[in-house]
Amino acid sequence: MSFNIALSGLAAAQKDLDVTANNIANVNTTGFKESRAEFADVYATSIFSSGRTKVGDGVTTSRVAQQFNQGSLQFTNNSLDLAITGEGFFALTPDRFSQDMTYTRAGAFKLDKDNFIVDNNGNYLQGYSVDPVTGENQSVSLSTTQPITIPTSAGAPRATNQIYLSMNVDSRTPGQDRSIDFIASDRSTYTHSTSVTVYDSLGEAHIVTTFFRKMEKVDATDPNETWTEWETYVMFNSVGRDSQASSTPAPGDNVVFQGESIFFNANGNFMVPTGAPNEPPFANTTIGTPPRITLPRNVLNDVGGDYLTNGAQFPTDLLINFRDAAGVRVPTQFASSFDVNNLSQDGATVGNLTGVDIDAFGKVLASYSNGDSAYLAQVAMVRFANTQGLKQVGNTSWKQSITSGEPISGQGNTGTFGAVNSSALEQSNVNLTTELVDLISAQRNFQANSRALEVNSSLQQTILQIR
Repeated sequence: MSFNIALSGLAAAQKDLDVTANNIANVNTTGFKESRAEFADVYATSIFSSGRTKVGDGVTTSRVAQQFNQGSLQFTNNSLDLAITGEGFFALTPDRFSQDMTYTRAGAFKLDKDNFIVDNNGNYLQGYSVDPVTGENQSVSLSTTQPITIPTSAGAPRATNQIYLSMNVDSRTPGQDRSIDFIASDRSTYTHSTSVTVYDSLGEAHIVTTFFRKMEKVDATDPNETWTEWETYVMFNSVGRDSQASSTPAPGDNVVFQGESIFFNANGNFMVPTGAPNEPPFANTTIGTPPRITLPRNVLNDVGGDYLTNGAQFPTDLLINFRDAAGVRVPTQFASSFDVNNLSQDGATVGNLTGVDIDAFGKVLASYSNGDSAYLAQVAMVRFANTQGLKQVGNTSWKQSITSGEPISGQGNTGTFGAVNSSALEQSNVNLTTELVDLISAQRNFQANSRALEVNSSLQQTILQIR
């Protein structure tokens, strides 16, 4: 009996040595989780035996249990390197259409030849579909996940529909003679100008120039005329010819679009007309929306004109709004130099990928050279009721088992799911110092059991030599 007990002790000590050696071997393995050999004594008896004199039957390996405590983070320069701080796993599939998922904490991801995010073994990182503008996910069900791909271009260009322009015009400049016509090429016929690049339906750039012309008073002798008028004009893709102002340009003519005038009161705030446009009287208030200039699409899209010669179109009228997109900044007239404090437009040309960012929620945001950005996906997070019940399959990956429970999917940094850290890797949670101490302990245990086996062998040899 003692011989078998000593043998079981040797086997247990050997298992302890194996587990410790495996932990030490993977001290630098990304996402590795250390294991711990757990033992139990062996005790067998019958209903007729005396438990008071029964000796145990040795030891057995109860379980080699992995410890899923957090590993330290190692920061990198690769935004596709991901680490989880807290509970959760990344979900991977062996091919793009498979639902045979494995789960890992090793986040050393990269792009394959088709721009899908994969690990070192070519497994595809799974994610949820999201709204490209807001990043809101459409579902957090594991059955709806799909491989995350990073397109290298922003897709089709977007034609400009709205231009937002807010500025301060200089109140100190003299007014223009009303009898002199505006000519875009004659600097003396206008006061200020500014330009912005817009895009047609094919993504080709065009220049839109807005002109401001301070007008002399209608009646300089009228003491009640305290308002100031600024005429506005717009030229689309000027080709250098003189252009006369017109509110309805003829197709094919390189003319200037004339907009409504902007009026300011003595405080420098814009005034909203209460009567017909561009005619007094006015309400001395800043409440209201400043006027805007409309460039009709039928004029811009005329095939015989000078505006679009590449076969492109503007699907809607091109609107120039004298305010910012939020409606907070509006034109002013102060004794200060001409200053544009907001100038933007909503079109875009074709762009190339310039960067990928992943936030703590796992949302993947791509940035492009045309200024566009879009949410591509959200990295799927999975947790289990019993992580130690997961079945180890190698490559620092696990699969679900009966004892682990069903996978529970969700999004990072919410509830019990940990946060996703971009440009970081989770290191092995092995404590090398502890493992070396355990190695010495396991070695001593092995030697002690070997000694017990040797003593047992000596006793049996002594008995055999009795005559």
